[in-house]
Amino acid sequence: MNTPKRLENALIKLYNAFHNNKLNPEDCTACAVGNILDNHDSWKHLSDQHGSLQLNYVGTVHQNLGRRFNGYSPLEILQIEKIFLEACGFKTPLCHYNSKPRNSKNKEVLFTGLCDVVSFLCELEGIANVMDYSKLFEHENGQPVYHIETLLT
Repeated sequence: MNTPKRLENALIKLYNAFHNNKLNPEDCTACAVGNILDNHDSWKHLSDQHGSLQLNYVGTVHQNLGRRFNGYSPLEILQIEKIFLEACGFKTPLCHYNSKPRNSKNKEVLFTGLCDVVSFLCELEGIANVMDYSKLFEHENGQPVYHIETLLT
């Protein structure tokens, strides 16, 4: 399968952020979108409320001009962030009185958020979820449908 370049780049950045403890849903330079956009926070000016899907004037102008940020439109950026925040346990849009997870840096919380983001990124590309491992367990007549080759060292 040929992975689209923007998806491949996003997956590499998210993978590295997760494993290097550089993923933080409460930091706009270190959240899912922050990492995809090279740890810059300029994307936060696309909306007036963090975690909202409503583009503000700046976001609307960029969207209407067809601008892309590392391959993603302003609306796609907001969708990615909303999905990540909600999967991590935040109520969006973010506000001091809305609920949030006890420990937003917990690896399980972050992994759940990443799984939902990766699923959405694959959906944007029109490809199967690269993290879907259910095919590994498909079987017919007691035999696996797909086989995994293992490397013995």
